[in-house]
Order: sequence, then C-alpha cells, then structure tokens
Amino acid sequence: MSRKTLARGQFKSRSYLKIPARLAPILFGFVLSSLMSFIVSGISTLRNAGPVDGFFHLWIGAWLLSWLIAFPVVLVVAPVARRIVNGLVRP
Repeated sequence: MSRKTLARGQFKSRSYLKIPARLAPILFGFVLSSLMSFIVSGISTLRNAGPVDGFFHLWIGAWLLSWLIAFPVVLVVAPVARRIVNGLVRP
C-alpha cells in the first residue's frame, strides 16, 4: 500500500502530491483536451494515412498540434458550455 502506517492505525496520506483545488478547472481542461485530442487525432491520422510505417510518429505530431489548440479552447469554452447546460436542466 502507498501509505505509511502511523500509531493506532492512522495513515499518512500523500496530499503533498496533489494540486490545490482552485486549480481544478485548469487540470480538468488539461486532462480533457489531452484525451480528446489524442483520440480524435489518432482516428483522423489513421483515416488519412492508413496503417503505414511511422504511423505512431505521424499521430504524435498531429496530436501535439491539435492539443496546443485544444487546451486553450477548452479553458475558454468549458464555462460557456457549463452555462448552456445549466440553462437546459431543471434546478
């Protein structure tokens, strides 16, 4: 287990490895944009180039460019999407 046992069965957590909660929206945008751009660029690269030698390098190149665009876009668009969703659901 990744926790050290203390006296009386208490555990010392690794909270020092976590980022502050105020940065959660940025971390969410980072994770979301990374995963989405990785998947979409992989599908797009496979569709355009096919399963060729060097496919992985083509994919990573496409992913990096798409992620550089997707990350700031997610940070800007996510609050707008949240407001739209809040307007479409019952309180």
